[in-house]
Amino acid sequence: MKISNIELGDRPLFLAPMEDVTDASFRYICKMYGADMMYTEFVSSDALIRDVQKSILKMETYPYEKPIGVQIYGHIPEAMVVAAQMAEKANPDLIDINFGCPVNKIAKRGAGSGMMREPDKMVEITRQVVEAVKLPVTVKTRLGWDEDSKIIVELAERLQDVGIAALTIHGRTRCQMYKGEADWTLIGKIKENPRMKIPIIGNGDINSPESAKMAFERYGVDAIMIGRATFGHPWIFREIKHYLETGELLEPMSVAERVDLAKKHLQKSIDVKGEKVGILEMRRHLSCYFKGLDNFKETRLKLVTSTDVQELFNLLDFVKTNWG
Repeated sequence: MKISNIELGDRPLFLAPMEDVTDASFRYICKMYGADMMYTEFVSSDALIRDVQKSILKMETYPYEKPIGVQIYGHIPEAMVVAAQMAEKANPDLIDINFGCPVNKIAKRGAGSGMMREPDKMVEITRQVVEAVKLPVTVKTRLGWDEDSKIIVELAERLQDVGIAALTIHGRTRCQMYKGEADWTLIGKIKENPRMKIPIIGNGDINSPESAKMAFERYGVDAIMIGRATFGHPWIFREIKHYLETGELLEPMSVAERVDLAKKHLQKSIDVKGEKVGILEMRRHLSCYFKGLDNFKETRLKLVTSTDVQELFNLLDFVKTNWG
């Protein structure tokens, strides 16, 4: 599979861009386990043009992450064009437009999946961004705003016609948020459409090697994107690849292995963001790495409240000794 001139191999696996999750340290871990394509956390076009430092820093990437895309969102065409040009200067491999985020504060002001209520404006923003930059431009979106407005089949053609290089579709409407099951039937219909020539990436409820295999085989997508299932489980990429290649499931990762991974992730977070912020932003991950362990509540509380680096590493050693 290729996006423009970016070669991604057969049945590639994408890490979904997620706010406050897919920072540089988490991307480092996911790349280590086989993610073929990754994105920055999404970046507000309004914040970029206001020169908000936090948003500018989100666009920073590293050579070992390649190929990688910067994802931007917004609802004002002029701001999106400027943001795309700023993103291009950060030297990613592509620019992705987020028309899929369902969060109220974004969608209700017309950005993210809020754009599903204004498809003409969505297409026009996309056209202007494509024409404003030299990098490939891709789009991530949903099936529609609600059950009565699943417009994605026609919309996919229109987005292709204005020049996008690939399309990622989450198999839910905006009103579903993340509830219920993702509906892949329309994703499959788009892939079957003879007018569609660009790669189609499917997203939604890929949480196991078996679900990944079914997505490729039943719906014919060119790639799959994995989001929430990576929380506390970034090695899912390795598990899926092994299953696709051999038909066999890998043995579950042991507690001792998860401790070693958590240490590596924690150290990378500190290296990238400094001790204070690095520890704070690791808490969401440390709370997930050890899901399912018996009698773990007290230790988990310590892991997500400690502000001392050495104490955290000692706690992780304690986990290995007592649960590993």
